[in-house]
Amino acid sequence: MALSTLLLAAVAFVSPQAPPEPMAVQPAAEQTAPAAVPTATEPAEGPIDAGLQAYKRRHFAKAEDWFRQAVDADPGSAAAHFYLGYTIYKRTEPKRPFHPDKQKAAEQFARAYEIDPGFQPRWRK
Repeated sequence: MALSTLLLAAVAFVSPQAPPEPMAVQPAAEQTAPAAVPTATEPAEGPIDAGLQAYKRRHFAKAEDWFRQAVDADPGSAAAHFYLGYTIYKRTEPKRPFHPDKQKAAEQFARAYEIDPGFQPRWRK
């Protein structure tokens, strides 16, 4: 029962979100240069983008490969874990409800939200 609750909660996050509100522009005198701090997901961005393209074409096996590469490139990427979990879930969806791969998907969802509890998937760039 806990697995199904986790999967339902994860699927709820997949629905399209309203676009964020525009940020206020500071006057020129108050603007500062953005800090050049790399984010934790940068190494995984390329494989994630490729995986999302494959996923949108319903090439789930190829998407899963890309998302695994993203996890390998950056194990601290919530996005990489979430998309990998969702793709694993999608591939096992037509199978029995208690297929072992659904547990693997749940583990990836849990890892994603452990890394970033506020993670919101982006399906469009």
